[in-house]
Amino acid sequence: MRVWPALILFVLSFLGSPAWAQQDITITELSNVDRQFMAQQRTLLEDLAAINLGRSFSGEPEADIALLQALLDRKLVRPEQTRELQAMGLVLGDLLARELDMHWVVYEDSVGRSRALRYRESDNYLFPMTMISRRQQAGNTTPVAEIYRKAYDIIDSAREPLPFQ
Repeated sequence: MRVWPALILFVLSFLGSPAWAQQDITITELSNVDRQFMAQQRTLLEDLAAINLGRSFSGEPEADIALLQALLDRKLVRPEQTRELQAMGLVLGDLLARELDMHWVVYEDSVGRSRALRYRESDNYLFPMTMISRRQQAGNTTPVAEIYRKAYDIIDSAREPLPFQ
């Protein structure tokens, strides 16, 4: 009977993750290419909303979330339209960034490179670029307002309270 492999796994489970299993994460500022790509995505979505709904994004969370939802409800952006869905995530991320004092960064790990929102200089990140697209592509029709609220609450709970609160 071979006991050693089981014993080794048992011991490792008590020691936690070994150093060789931990991910290397690199956080950098957005490159000029990232900024240009994100500007193109914002323009793509702005044009889509203006042409089809006669409305534009204002930076006001309630109005912009309703506009994002209208794009989905009217099937102007469908689950197979990854580029447009990720552009919607970018607009959602811009709202979260403004409301929660976050900023866009590049987050790289063993899985790949992502544009993410970072809360100040903490280890608290959101990945809004795919918040809508992954759900839509999986057939999940969670309302945009609920996605926004959940993301907001995650970061809000990690924020330092204001003085005298």
